[in-house]
Amino acid sequence: MKKKILIGLLMLLGLVVLAGVLLWYFMGRPLYEPGMVRAGKNLRASLTPPEQPGDANFWSVEKDISLFHFSDGTGKSVLVVHGGPGYPIHNPLPGLRLLSAKYQFIYYDQRGCGKSTRPFDRFSSSNFFENAKVLDRTLGLGAQVADMERIRRNIGEEKVILLGHSFGAFLASLYAAEFPQNVEALILVAPANVLVMPAEGGGLFEDIRKLLPESRQQEYADYLKRLLDYGNLFSKSEAELAALNGEFAKYYRAAAASRNLSIPAENEPSDNGGWMVHAMYLSMGKRHDYRAALKSVKAPVLVIHGEKDLQAEKASRAYGDSFPHAKFQVIKNASHFPFSEQPEEFAAVAGKFLTEVNQE
Repeated sequence: MKKKILIGLLMLLGLVVLAGVLLWYFMGRPLYEPGMVRAGKNLRASLTPPEQPGDANFWSVEKDISLFHFSDGTGKSVLVVHGGPGYPIHNPLPGLRLLSAKYQFIYYDQRGCGKSTRPFDRFSSSNFFENAKVLDRTLGLGAQVADMERIRRNIGEEKVILLGHSFGAFLASLYAAEFPQNVEALILVAPANVLVMPAEGGGLFEDIRKLLPESRQQEYADYLKRLLDYGNLFSKSEAELAALNGEFAKYYRAAAASRNLSIPAENEPSDNGGWMVHAMYLSMGKRHDYRAALKSVKAPVLVIHGEKDLQAEKASRAYGDSFPHAKFQVIKNASHFPFSEQPEEFAAVAGKFLTEVNQE
């Protein structure tokens, strides 16, 4: 009897170890690879948008997914892709307002955050792998990139100009890699250090840790443990995950304050993305290198970096080095939000680039 119990315990232990190995493998490999969207892989719906609703404030991108949007200015369209992930933009950016006489800047809330559709509240299944696949397919990188193509078709632009900030710059880069023929130009502002993973130097989470005082180190470590607790991910709700995502802002603010920097006001907790954040983390996995995919982009690219950004300049330059036709511009006395901190200089730099694009 004891022998049978021992064998049973050993088998149970083996299953636990196997589950752990599978989880580690699953979390490590990216679920998204450039080219998947173009090929129609892992999408819930066609790239052709459905019939549009009567509400002019929303685009329908799938039968059950709508995106809130607003625009500012008149003239040639520029699609603005917000960062975070999961931190939508509520008002026109100061640096872009200065260009609004010549350009119409179109802002939208990515699926899963802001006023756009949030497809999930809780998951009823305890099957991690099936849940992860559903989450990635619905809110992950491929779904976000597909939405950008649907938006292009909705606004009727043969080629689109994209302006992405932080994680939004990463998304804009992936769109350009998927549909290089549909991109007229790219402006990448403080692009997120996720083009290659693991990121050199540990990435943003590690950048923040290095700047926090000793008195807050354990608090921050506990926060990251809660944020990245993938073993219990699918026991949480959209509201819980959105709150966790929003909590990061206080640590970013504390790190910025250590350098005498201030950052724009944070979003209300209800605006932040919840499930969509983890969908994109699962899409990326822990190991990928997307640089080679950017070599196919022939459109002109402007990469803007604030000299006081908590993210190293080298991380932004990795984008400039990956695109064949990229320019790199550092804006002094600005950090991660140069369009708000130095709006006049930002407008001058971005405006000059856009003028050159129009003259080509």
